[in-house]
Amino acid sequence: MQDAVLAMLAKEPSHGYHLRARLQRSLGPLGSSMNPGQIYVTLARLEKAGLVVCEHADGLPERPERKVYALTPAGQQRVSAWLAEVGWPKPDLAEFHLKLVAAAATRLADPVGLVAAQRRELLRHLREAQHAVLAEPAGSPAVLLLEGVVLRLRADLRWLEACERAWSAVDDDPEDA
Repeated sequence: MQDAVLAMLAKEPSHGYHLRARLQRSLGPLGSSMNPGQIYVTLARLEKAGLVVCEHADGLPERPERKVYALTPAGQQRVSAWLAEVGWPKPDLAEFHLKLVAAAATRLADPVGLVAAQRRELLRHLREAQHAVLAEPAGSPAVLLLEGVVLRLRADLRWLEACERAWSAVDDDPEDA
């Protein structure tokens, strides 16, 4: 969650309510379970870690002061590192989706390029698992587990193909994908 929030701030400084709305919109139905206070706790932790700074901005008469958060140089470095990170064979799919949304929104990385990097990592793990299956003696109980790993990796590869198709088709607002 922290990295996704930082990446959303890489696009532009924002207040907590706006960040939460963008994350919820990006996650669709999965975002509805997001605790309203979670974004503020995350922002406080990021501020304490020196990754964001909080500024006060003028608001509406009934809300005279709002906290607006912006990235520090350290926060910008962390976003760049997160976007370059490859986390297969078992990434958090929602986090990877947010990484693609953030990459497109901030233009710090190409979502299709991120998918390609993940695919290369996934294919490497798939080859390793397939070789491990072939190396096991016939009738070994480990074969069943290894075959399960191969099936999971193939399913993940199909999902990445769907991600590539979707992000290749996005022309306008990346937050709508």
